[in-house]
Amino acid sequence: QEQLVESGGGLVQTGGSLRLSCAVSGRTFSERAMGWFRQAPGKGREFVASVSRSGSSTVYADSVKGRFAISRDNAKNAVYLQMNSLKPEDTAVYYCAARQPFKSYGNSASYDAWGQGTQVTVSS
Repeated sequence: QEQLVESGGGLVQTGGSLRLSCAVSGRTFSERAMGWFRQAPGKGREFVASVSRSGSSTVYADSVKGRFAISRDNAKNAVYLQMNSLKPEDTAVYYCAARQPFKSYGNSASYDAWGQGTQVTVSS
């Protein structure tokens, strides 16, 4: 069974940076496209970024474009989210997720494996 474990969340001031990591096991990682989602209190789960199987193609939500960068290391079975210029509105629980590559990257229903989430809090 596929397992995803996020790490790297925490408390940071506005303008700061964090790097989230997601370790994946239990399935051939290189066959899976990966994504990051987030959920703020009282809101639905929101797409943040996605990366293709090889890592050559990435997609971002408009709200994080130019500030966040998704990457993966297939040798380490890991996916990362580098978050720069953080804002209070980035405060949320961040989730790593995996999907079959032909499914829609922005739809949470496309993802069939999820991590437990890691809290990111940006103070003003």
